[in-house]
Amino acid sequence: MSFWRSNERSYSGFAKLLHWISALTVVGLFILGLWMTGLTYYDPWYRRAPDIHKSVGIALLLVTVIRLIYRFSVPYPGSLPSHSKLERLAAKLAHAGLYVLLFVMFISGYLITTAQGDPLEVFGGVQIPSLISGIDNLEDLAGEIHEIAAYTLIGLAVLHAGAALKHHFIDKDVTVRRMTSGK
Repeated sequence: MSFWRSNERSYSGFAKLLHWISALTVVGLFILGLWMTGLTYYDPWYRRAPDIHKSVGIALLLVTVIRLIYRFSVPYPGSLPSHSKLERLAAKLAHAGLYVLLFVMFISGYLITTAQGDPLEVFGGVQIPSLISGIDNLEDLAGEIHEIAAYTLIGLAVLHAGAALKHHFIDKDVTVRRMTSGK
């Protein structure tokens, strides 16, 4: 296995790196998002935590776009012969769902910040202009969508991890090892 190329037994080092960066970032953003909702106006983190959340969210968007481009450019290992048609379908739907939910999160997060016409400022000064504003309750609607999508994303990620652990501990196949050591 090389860093850039997957083979029939294992994902490439680059695919593994993007996967684990994405997974850890999603969990971190979820925890930060939950914590932020409890901050009061006078809390020193009231403005800083959302800035971090937005900047890391944009970084995750970039990683996700790179990941998708890479995913469709480089062949990945196929399903194991021991996986049933139902398991293969569930895996494809789960992966597609994770990507769709990530983009729902990116778009709704962007709309929360830019609904009033203000740009999205990330990384201490980079400004992404508001493209949609002036819609009544856009910020609230985007916020509700963001929250529902966040819980759904975490739920689907837990199912994804649970399925991987089922393959590892019950089926005793190489599914997990293909995304970790490859051995």
